[in-house]
Amino acid sequence: MNKTIRHTSVFVLLLVLALLGRATWMQAYEAEALADDQKNRRKTIAQYAQPLGNIVVAGSPVTGSKRTEGSDLEYRRTYTDGELYAAVTGYSSQAYGATQLEGIYADVLDGTDDRLKNTLDAVTREQQEPGTVLTTIDPAVQKAAYRALGNKKGAAVALDPVSGRILALASTPSYDPSRISGTDGGAAWQELTGDADKPLVNRALRQPLPPGSTFKLVVAAAALEDGLYRSVDTATESPAPYTLPHTRTVLRNENASAPCEDATIRTALRYSCNNVFGKMAADLGQDKVRAMAERFGFNDAGLDVPVRAYASAYPSKMDPAQTALSGIGQFDVTATPLQMAMVSAAIANDGLLAAPHMVSEVVDSDGDALTSFEDGDTRRIVSSATAGQLRSAMVTVVEEGTGTNAAVAGAEVGGKTGTAQHGENNSKTPYAWFTSYAKDPSTGKQVAVAVMIEDSGAARSEVSGNGLAAPVAQKMMAAALK
Repeated sequence: MNKTIRHTSVFVLLLVLALLGRATWMQAYEAEALADDQKNRRKTIAQYAQPLGNIVVAGSPVTGSKRTEGSDLEYRRTYTDGELYAAVTGYSSQAYGATQLEGIYADVLDGTDDRLKNTLDAVTREQQEPGTVLTTIDPAVQKAAYRALGNKKGAAVALDPVSGRILALASTPSYDPSRISGTDGGAAWQELTGDADKPLVNRALRQPLPPGSTFKLVVAAAALEDGLYRSVDTATESPAPYTLPHTRTVLRNENASAPCEDATIRTALRYSCNNVFGKMAADLGQDKVRAMAERFGFNDAGLDVPVRAYASAYPSKMDPAQTALSGIGQFDVTATPLQMAMVSAAIANDGLLAAPHMVSEVVDSDGDALTSFEDGDTRRIVSSATAGQLRSAMVTVVEEGTGTNAAVAGAEVGGKTGTAQHGENNSKTPYAWFTSYAKDPSTGKQVAVAVMIEDSGAARSEVSGNGLAAPVAQKMMAAALK
C-alpha cells in the first residue's frame, strides 16, 4: 500500500471513530438533556400523545383531555369549572407551557416521570400511563370564596388549622385555562397577558401587598411573648395621637373618638388603634417584631405548598419611625393572603402552625402513592397561653368591634380587619383585608381564613375590611363548618 492511501485510510478511520465517539456520547450522556429541551418538538408530541392524568378535587377530576384534529399533538387539556379552580390547577398549554400544579407535576401527568416506569420501561423509554394529583381543596369552600369575591379584584385562602390542608385558594379576576390549552389560543393569550387586571396572577400566593392592621396580630403576639405586656387586658402606655419617634408626624386613628389612649391590646384590636400598635412596635424594636413575623412565615423565600409562594416581607434597617409604621402593617411590610391565613391558623391551633399544603397525595395509575404530604407537620410559633389570649381578643373584634360582618351563627369566630394604604400619600384606593378563624363547638370543625380585596370598584369612603373582606370570609367559614 502506498503512503498516500495509507494516510487516507488512517484519516478516514479516525473520522469514523470520532463519529462513533460522538454518537456514543450523545446517546449515553446527552440524550436526557436533548429529550428535555423545550425546543425539542418530539417532547411536546410525546407529552400530548395520550390523555393527561388528572388533578382531583374531593374525588372528582377538575381536568380532562380531548382528542384534537389536524395536529400532531393528539390530545389537549380541558378543565371543568376552569375559572373556579384556575388558581389551584394553573394551566397546561401546548403553546405556552404549564403553571401551578400542572407545571410542578407535568411529568407525572403526562406519564414521563421515572417513578411511573419499571426497569424495562426505563431502558426502552416507553411512556407509561399518567399519574393523578389529589388536592386538599374543599369544593364547597372554594365555591364560597370564588362566588363571594365576585367581580372584585382580590384573593382568599382557607386553611384547616390542625392539618395545614388548604381548603380554598381563589384569585379574581380569574380565567378559563381551556382557552389557552391548545395551539389555537393566541388571541385569548394576548387578551389575558394584556389585561391590566392581570388574571393570570395568582393573588392568593404570589402578590404580596401591605397587610394593614391585620399585621397588628403579629405585633400583639410579639408583645405578649416578650413580656412587654402581661395580657391582652393590661393597659398599654400609648398616647393618642402618637407622634412617630424623632419626627413631628402624628399617627392618628381611623376613629378619632375610639378609646385608644393607653388602651389594652383587646381594646386596641377591637377599635384597630394605630397609636397602640405603632408605639408597641417601636418599644419592641424592629428585631423582636421581625423575629415574631419570621416565626409566622414572613421572609421565607422557600414556602412551597407545593406551588412556590412569594415571600411575605418584614423589612430590616428601619429607623424608629419606620418601625412604628411597620407595626400597623405599613412602610415596607407586605403579605400574601396565604401568609395572613397562616397567622390566624397558628393562633387558632393553640400556637402551633401546621405546614400549609394543597396536595395530599400524588399517585400512579394503580393508585399507589408516589408522593404524600403529611398533615399536621407543625412548629411552635407562640405559647398556648399567648394563642388563647389572642383568640379571646379576636373574638371581641367580631362580637363587638370592627369585624361584625364575619359572625357565623353557632360558631366561635375571631378576626382582625385591615385597611392598607395604597399609592404615594395614600392617593389610590386602599386595600381591604380580613383574617379570621372559626370553630364549631358541636362538631369540632375549624378553619382559618384570609381575604384581600385589592379593588372592588367601591368609593374610597366605602373601603373597609369589615365592609368588603369580612363578608367573603364569613361565607367561606360558614361553608367550611357545615
